[in-house]
Amino acid sequence: MVLLWLIGGCSLVTRPVPPPAPSGTSPRADAGAPAGETRVPDDWFEEGIASWYGNPFHGRQTASGERYDMEGPTAAHQTLPFGTVVDVYNLDNGARTRLRINDRGPFVGGRVIDVSRRGARELGMLGPGTARVRIAIVESPEPQSCWQVQAGSFTSETNAAEARVRMDQAGFRARIVTASGGRHRVILGPYGSADEADRVAARTEGFVLDC
Repeated sequence: MVLLWLIGGCSLVTRPVPPPAPSGTSPRADAGAPAGETRVPDDWFEEGIASWYGNPFHGRQTASGERYDMEGPTAAHQTLPFGTVVDVYNLDNGARTRLRINDRGPFVGGRVIDVSRRGARELGMLGPGTARVRIAIVESPEPQSCWQVQAGSFTSETNAAEARVRMDQAGFRARIVTASGGRHRVILGPYGSADEADRVAARTEGFVLDC
């Protein structure tokens, strides 16, 4: 049963879960990779429209669990693993910037990457808002083998503790992690496969994080 207590008193990521990746433009699964992992080929690249995001997302939690810093060298991509470092080239003016993937997005058709305000400034796209870009991988993270689920985030430590007890009673391995800014996050897991973490996230209306 979906746990309806999450509806009130908690704050989850406001950027939605990405849709399935279009074939031919996203990282492809390696047959030799462990279940649930994706490996990106060395010659991978992607072209399309880039956009950028700043306020009101500045300071909010990204899909990777980090706090979003719009002046940091980061970006959102629908499928590249968190921690992937990419070079983004503006095909209209020749500008380039190097960014690290730590969020999911963009969720507008035809757009391939959402860069931070810093990235947009370095690409010369602050004013226009979008640009035609080419994305190339510079560095891929180590293959992921551990996932966890954030089932809630509370300003009240008491509310977080009560939520943790409910999670325990529902059969999940739950703990409380106090994040910067004083929010108390109810974390489930860890889990050894992305599929298992996805199932838990669906049951709790939470979202999946790297360990």
